[in-house]
Amino acid sequence: MLQVVFRILGPLDVSADGWPVVLQGARQRTIMSMLLLAPNRVVSVDTLADAVWRGSPPATARNQIAICVSALRKTIKNAVGVEDILVTSHPGYMLFAGEHRIDAVEFEEHAAKGREAARHGRPEEACAFFEEALAMWRGPALEGISAERVEAEAARLTEMRLDVYEEHAGLRLQLGQHREMIGELGAFVREHPLREQAKAHLMLAQYRSGRRAEALETYRDGQRLLAEELGIDPGPALQELHEEILADSPKLSLPAETATLVPPTTVPAHLPPSVASFTGRRPELASLDRLLDHLDGSALPVGSITGTGGVGKTALAVHWAHQVAARFPDGQLFADMRGYDAEEAPRRPGAVLDRFLRALGVPGPQIPAEQVERTALFRSVLDGRRVLIVLDNARSFQQIRPLLPGNGRSCVLVTSRDSMGGALAGDYFFVPLHLGSLEQDESIALLSRVAGDDRFSSDPVGAARLSALCDRLPLALRIAAARLAAKPHWSVRTLVARLEDQHRRLDELSLDERGVRAGLRLSYRDLPPDTARMFRLLGSLGVPDFAAWAGAALLGIDPVDAEDLIEQLVDAQLLEPLSATTTGHVRYRFQDLLRLFARECAEAEDSEEERLAATRRACAAWLGLAGEAHRRVYGGDYTVIHGQAPLHPLPTHLVDSLLDDPMEWFESERSSITGLVDQAAREDESAYAWDLAMTSVTLFQNRNYLEDWRHCGERALEAAVRTGDRLGEAAMLHSLGTLEIVQWDYDSAHERLSLALRLFEEQGQDQGRALVLRNLALCERHRGDMDRARQMGHRSLEIFRAVGDHYAEAHVLGLLAQIELERGDPQASLVLSSEAVARSRGLGTARGEAQSTVRLAEALLHQGDGERAEEASRRALELVRGSGDRRGEAHALRTLGEALWRRGKTEEAEAVLRDALTTSGKVPDRYLEARAAVVLGCVQALHADRAGAAGSFKVAEDLFADVGAPAWQDRSAQLLAVLGDGEHLDVQRLFALVRP
Repeated sequence: MLQVVFRILGPLDVSADGWPVVLQGARQRTIMSMLLLAPNRVVSVDTLADAVWRGSPPATARNQIAICVSALRKTIKNAVGVEDILVTSHPGYMLFAGEHRIDAVEFEEHAAKGREAARHGRPEEACAFFEEALAMWRGPALEGISAERVEAEAARLTEMRLDVYEEHAGLRLQLGQHREMIGELGAFVREHPLREQAKAHLMLAQYRSGRRAEALETYRDGQRLLAEELGIDPGPALQELHEEILADSPKLSLPAETATLVPPTTVPAHLPPSVASFTGRRPELASLDRLLDHLDGSALPVGSITGTGGVGKTALAVHWAHQVAARFPDGQLFADMRGYDAEEAPRRPGAVLDRFLRALGVPGPQIPAEQVERTALFRSVLDGRRVLIVLDNARSFQQIRPLLPGNGRSCVLVTSRDSMGGALAGDYFFVPLHLGSLEQDESIALLSRVAGDDRFSSDPVGAARLSALCDRLPLALRIAAARLAAKPHWSVRTLVARLEDQHRRLDELSLDERGVRAGLRLSYRDLPPDTARMFRLLGSLGVPDFAAWAGAALLGIDPVDAEDLIEQLVDAQLLEPLSATTTGHVRYRFQDLLRLFARECAEAEDSEEERLAATRRACAAWLGLAGEAHRRVYGGDYTVIHGQAPLHPLPTHLVDSLLDDPMEWFESERSSITGLVDQAAREDESAYAWDLAMTSVTLFQNRNYLEDWRHCGERALEAAVRTGDRLGEAAMLHSLGTLEIVQWDYDSAHERLSLALRLFEEQGQDQGRALVLRNLALCERHRGDMDRARQMGHRSLEIFRAVGDHYAEAHVLGLLAQIELERGDPQASLVLSSEAVARSRGLGTARGEAQSTVRLAEALLHQGDGERAEEASRRALELVRGSGDRRGEAHALRTLGEALWRRGKTEEAEAVLRDALTTSGKVPDRYLEARAAVVLGCVQALHADRAGAAGSFKVAEDLFADVGAPAWQDRSAQLLAVLGDGEHLDVQRLFALVRP
């Protein structure tokens, strides 16, 4: 079981093993806060309701509280697998802490131990406990929870914190730390000017430090404030201290024996200031907090923050270090290791050790010259001390290894662009943290803080677009916001418009040597030549993500070697790895700014011929894989036309691994294929553009990506026309004509297909002619000219048989079966559809067999054989669900519903038809949806649900009108009329009206 850590000394935070547990909504957070404020004690429902609704709970409050608590239990169970943290106990609920941790409870425990140690004359031990207690605070208790009851309890905790701080300060004064305390006591008094005990501590620290006049001035300021604010004088203790300071009373001197308790040790405080605009990163800060849980352990806690340049590694490290500085009373050391400095070489560990040792009080003459000896002395000096060491911008493990302490009392935090996990994991308590871009709301908050005005809140759409154009990268966001701050007459959209231009974006964000481009160049400049070339050419590729085989094609190298180069780019934070596919192949992506930078580098360093050759190899690899995937889906190289574009071969074992599931490969490459077709068309590589677009219809039609289908087809058609590629033009006219049929625009389909037929005839391309004739047969069928449709179908069938396109042959057989059915010859339809099923099954293609089987079911239904029609429909349904063909699933569900109705299984039929209606709507296919609605209406009518039936018939009538199917629209109207007569419904008449 994981241990849950509840933190309320600051914003409410719940985590398990360092990972955040996210609570949803203000009510859940308020209820959790109330239960955490009274751990192991029952909090009544009335009290919780009063807190949630600020004293005015609704009548449904008890029920709503129960729902919220149930949701909280589910959230915690999902995170840690336990159910007994939130317990129901009359008259409310209780948070049972058990072995789990609550920071407020631990704070009180540490404070109590500190007081106990102080009572027994152990001030150093007491201070240690108080420091641990105060270090638990991350801000105002339960910040962000606005319920009055919570605020009252939070105020009580804050008062306890102030009391502990004053007790701690008093002990530190006893230990002679008056000089170190003047600054922090001054800040505390300014924040809490009415606390007389703190003012007394400050006066004593000033007096003992030889600042008698300042101590008296502190008193006068307090006296004046108390009079103005409360109309009272300082209390007796403060007045007595004032008199003793005026008299230079010996009682104020530090006792000699106490003064020797703390040796004169230098306490370094090297941390640079925290960034004022620091935003978000709560999960990351919580993850780093895990380091604190292992102080005093057997292994040194070492945290590592990695990420690309400008992502905010240093800002996060410094912010966290300031938050936890109180946990390291012996000091904080900071060094910029200059691992990626543009001008200077990385810092030598020996030089950093020299500075650290001097900061820790070692006199210069005692520091050894040899680095090994310096490391030994450094570890000796740190032995027994608790010091935080931040090593920023480190280059390698070898650079930081000499700077690591020898025990676990101290803690080290490293920032770098390179992962050091291989060296740090195992020997240290290692907390790796890869820093990515900010979340959207965090990005906009950062923009607002830096710009310092309300332009972002008044234009949330512009703000969201600006953050996206900056890749939500903190450096880019700060630069963008600073530009707006310097240009108050600009709107957010003004800067957005400038950044939208990809050729200007890096310029707009790189106005000086600290800009985005400069930061990226630091990572790029040290890449080995082959790795740098891979970076440039990948950036030139117009795809959103890719696998290593794409890089192999780009460079014309072995895929394993390509993967090694790409992983070097990942290690350099220039590429992001995505989750591996089911076949185990990792995919990678660029951030947009990195892609733009890579393209800049390619244009500067690679010739146009080199870039074009690389793009051709990539297109050739994608086309080769797409063609093979198509063959595995269709049982052969059927229903497509290929050009003369050369292919780039990949190793057979790699192809088999990638295409283990061809449709899933297509799915994973969908965005890349559309991007590559775009790029090939733009660069007038017409042969690759149209061939890849046509081959990918395998995916577009199967999974109903109609917009992608149209986009690729139109881009490739434009390129073919522009380059005079007549075969490509014909192929794309055919493809787009097919799409028009799918979308029920038969007039446009007929126009495109007629042009395609003429071009295929000019080229002497028989298979292309056959494909177009098949689709023209569909157009004629829709127009109602069944004889012409039959004639064209048989012409295409002859050609398919001649050229050996067996899949298309089976498809045309099914089409002819449907035409014969609609011509009134069900026996011919049955023969043709049976032959189509046999042909498809012989090819081993699930999609083709499913289509033919649905045709067979239609023929069987027309002959009144409901039993065999049901069997065929269930077989088709099994096939399409296995291949993910949603359109095919809708067809199979509709025929199954009709078959069940035909067999008298009307209740089951209604359920199946509702599924058919839903699936058709999701595809979407309005014609299919209308066909399902018609049959569903008939079944509803037979169940005496005349209102439901009328609704279904009306939906069908409207949908048939939308897709231009007047015959079916008329049938729907007839069914509505029959229903309106109010007479007994004749099953056979209904069935006749819904059959083709």
